This record gives sequence, structure tokens and C-alpha cells, in this order.
Amino acid sequence: MSASPPAFRMHDREFVAMMASVMALNALAVDAMLPAFPAIGRSLHVADANSLQYILSSYLLANAVGSLVAGPLADRFGRRPMMLLSIAFAAVGGLASAVTPSFEALLIVRAIHGFFAAGLGVLAVSVIRDRFHGDRMARLMSLIIIIFLAVPVVAPTMGQIVISVASWREIFHVLAVGAAAVFIWVWMRLPETLQPENRQPIHPVTIFRNWKTVVTDRLGFGYMMGAGIIMGGLFGFLNSAQQIFSDVFDAADIFPYCFACVAGTMAVANFSNSRIVERFGARRVSHMALLVFLVLSFAQLAASFMHPEPLWIFLTLVALNMGLVGFTGSNFGSIAMEPFGQIAGAASSFQSFARMALATLIGAFTGQRFDGTTLPLAEGFVVAGIIGLGFILWAEGGRLFTRPRKAAQRPKVPPPTTLSS
Repeated sequence: MSASPPAFRMHDREFVAMMASVMALNALAVDAMLPAFPAIGRSLHVADANSLQYILSSYLLANAVGSLVAGPLADRFGRRPMMLLSIAFAAVGGLASAVTPSFEALLIVRAIHGFFAAGLGVLAVSVIRDRFHGDRMARLMSLIIIIFLAVPVVAPTMGQIVISVASWREIFHVLAVGAAAVFIWVWMRLPETLQPENRQPIHPVTIFRNWKTVVTDRLGFGYMMGAGIIMGGLFGFLNSAQQIFSDVFDAADIFPYCFACVAGTMAVANFSNSRIVERFGARRVSHMALLVFLVLSFAQLAASFMHPEPLWIFLTLVALNMGLVGFTGSNFGSIAMEPFGQIAGAASSFQSFARMALATLIGAFTGQRFDGTTLPLAEGFVVAGIIGLGFILWAEGGRLFTRPRKAAQRPKVPPPTTLSS
């Protein structure tokens, strides 16, 4: 599995589609479950509806921890073999989840699945960073996320269709089949992107040195934290969306379509970002999006006090805010990765861990506060916007809407310890 295919030039369109498909396996493992929550609860005798949210949280939190392992392995053995292993484990995790006999067993299997599938996101970002940087990287990340976001659009509908004709367990079989197809594609077409001189041995000194470099870089750390906190608002919506549409608005039947509308705005936002980011810069675009996100969050907080709150108002505000997350996510991630070209695997893994862990904990806290209203979700958006803005201001020395500073683009990253040393 470690052997690389013959060198060739992959067209950007195929590269974008492939990386999006790899990343989408994680999204499919999350979003396809949402309509099946009630069926899973009945089948596995779960009394507390809020507890079903742990089906997502167990996967996402373990996925965050697994990110710390995937990066160093990729820096040592290469992106391609580690990506293939992650995809293979994604297929196995789907098959294992389909046969779990209890809710507790399902959570354990989901956590194991999430841990080993962590490389899906980490390695895709590492491969992208190996080939591109700066605003060009931000543009391609936006294009990749456009395709990636097609999964949240269709995944709940797919899950709804499956449970209408078969058991909820068949959803996991679909996950396994999808992972197998992506595995074949990557095996046949993706070359190794890690340069031999950038390979690093696996030992604690190297790993902790690289992590220290990531944590102590003000620009990278600030944008990493900002991205994770804003993503926490998105995860709060993921955790409580099914209950909100079912219990608050009595709209369980149209939940997949409403969810598709929200994901669709994120896709449109990323497409728009890909067209404008190289012209205006990742900072200017994402900073404006963050400020508008905060304004709309306060509007959503005000709307949550309406009794009854109209569904169209809630859906419009959530969709717009998730669209703004589309403008911040890829740009914040690209800016955070700017300083770390030589240690892209380690940087991507640590940043993925931090973002995912932070977002998962925020999302789980928000979801567990669900009380039959939309107030906890709105409060989560407001707090995320305020704290996220604070981290971005700190990273940029109190300035917004700037172009990249040369010193920020080229910090003093320690050279990699080569295998020969």
C-alpha cells in the first residue's frame, strides 16, 4: 500500500473533486444520521432524546483526537498511504456500526470509526497545502468545500429515504460502499505529494517541537481558535437541528429539505468565495463575513423570543449565518496554515484537532441545552461570534481588513528533522 503510482499531472478539476470526496466521507458519517435519530432511539431504547446527539459528538470528538496521530504519520510515511488507510477504516467503521446491538456499543464503535477516519480531513488539507499556498489555496479550498457541501445537502435526504424503506442500519452500509469507491479512486489516481526532504521521523521531540511551533505562532493560533469557535456554532446547529424542526416547528417531514437549504447557502457562499478571494484577499472577505455573522446572530437571538417563532424567519437567519460560516471557514483555515509549509502534516493535524475538539465541545454543550426552543442555539451563535472576533483581532494586532504581512507569511519555522539525521 505504501508504493506510489507512476508520476503524472492530475488536472485541477479532478484534484478538487477527489479531495472533496475524501473530506465528504466524514460529513456523510455525520449528516446521514440526522433523520434516523428517532428510529435509532426506538430501536436501541434511548429514553432521553438529547442523548441521541452523542451519536454525532462521539464521532466528532474522537475524530479530533485522531487528527493528532494522522499528521505525524503522514509527515513520516507520506500522504498517500495514510489517506488510503483512513479511507479503509471509514469503510470498516460503517460496517461495524451497522451491527451494534446497543446504544452504548454504537457510541463506542462510532468513536473508533471517528478516530481512524480523522485522516480524511487532515490529509486532504495536507495534500492541498503541499501543492498550493496563500489566496490560491483559499480559492481551491472554497472549490473543494463547494463539492464537499453537496453531502450535507443530500445526506439527510438519503438517510430519510433509507429509513423509509429499510432499517436505519442500512445507512451505515451506504457509508461503507461510498468509502470503498473513494478508496479505489485515490489508489488509482493520487500520487505522493510530500517531498522526500520534508519527511520527518516519528519521535516525541519532533512532534512536540512542531506542535509548539503551531501553538506559539500568533497568526496561526489566533485563526485556528477563531475557526474552531465559529465552527462550534455550526456544530450546535447539527446537534439540535432534528429536534428543533421536529419539536419546535412540528416540521419533521420537511427537515431534510430545510437542512438542504441551510447546506446549500454554505455551498453558494464557498462558490462566491472562490471567485472573489484572490481579488480581495482571504482576510478582507472573512473579516467582513465574521462581522455580518455577529449581526445576524443578534437578530436570531431576538427572533428566538417570538412566541411562536415563524419557521421562515428561523430558517432564513440560520441559512444566512451558515452561509457566512462558508466565507470564514476555508479562509480562516488557509490563513492559519500559511506559516507552516515545511510541516504541513503536523500543522494540519494539530489545527484540525484543535478546531474539531473546540467545535465539538461547543456544539455538544449547545445541543444539550436544547429546551424545546431555539434560544440556546441563538445564544451559542452570539457567544461564538463575539469570542471568535476577539481571537481574530488578537491575531491581527487589533486590525481587520488587512492584506497579509510579509512577516506573518514567512515566520521562522524550524527546519524539519530529516530521516537521515
